[in-house]
Amino acid sequence: MEHIHAGKVRDLYRDGEDILLVASDRVSVYDVVLPTPVPGKGALLTQLSNWWFEYFGAVVPNHVLSTTDVPEEFAGRAVRCRPLKMVQVECIARGYLAGLGLREYQKYGTVSGVTLPPGLEEGSKLPEPIFTPTTKASEGHDEFITFDDVVQQEGRETAERLRELTLEIYRRGAEHAASRGIIVADTKLEFGWDSAGVLTLGDEVLTSDSSRFWPADQWEPGRPQYSYDKQFVREWSTSTGWDKTEPGPEIPADVVEATRRRYAEAYERITGNSWAA
Repeated sequence: MEHIHAGKVRDLYRDGEDILLVASDRVSVYDVVLPTPVPGKGALLTQLSNWWFEYFGAVVPNHVLSTTDVPEEFAGRAVRCRPLKMVQVECIARGYLAGLGLREYQKYGTVSGVTLPPGLEEGSKLPEPIFTPTTKASEGHDEFITFDDVVQQEGRETAERLRELTLEIYRRGAEHAASRGIIVADTKLEFGWDSAGVLTLGDEVLTSDSSRFWPADQWEPGRPQYSYDKQFVREWSTSTGWDKTEPGPEIPADVVEATRRRYAEAYERITGNSWAA
């Protein structure tokens, strides 16, 4: 088994013709890995992704070969995958206004070239979900691009399919989550081409690292929302006065535990399963 890539929160290994995708307990905010892990985070996100991969099995092919045929030391936080040639676009669907999307809207009235109605505020529900792609930077920050940029980079047929799949997965996932009392404000997806040239869903799906999850009964536009995702850690980190460059601040024990609880609650609500770890 060969270690081939260390990402911010995941490690990739080559095992024969397969790829092992291993989720760590590392936390990354503003593209900086913080020095304090959140125990169990990797397993939580892996199990939630696995649940969603199965849920969306009839919508789009995915990269998962096995969730159990992994080395014992990675059990519960790794999946065996088919290798993909990844599309160099972060595919983001937004149903609510938050984060970088909010900041671009406040400046220009648009997000990734999509014009939105005037008068929206933080946490506002959009008239309909929108596709807001970004670059996929190996270093530094991802930047908003327009749908036309994706067309120029990937070709119109692929761009339209990426948009269609991203919005379909978001709509279906948001509908299910809403039935469990959770708003999915936005989510990031990644796709790649398998060896047969089939566009395939990879990486992770609708997790607390790749999405904004808000409790529906506490949603109130015009203010920051209570979150079941790493926005909680982002907000804590900025409250320390940190300048968002290396090195990141150590996370205190109470913030670590609160983050773990929020991730676990999102998992339990969405899947209907208990998290005992």
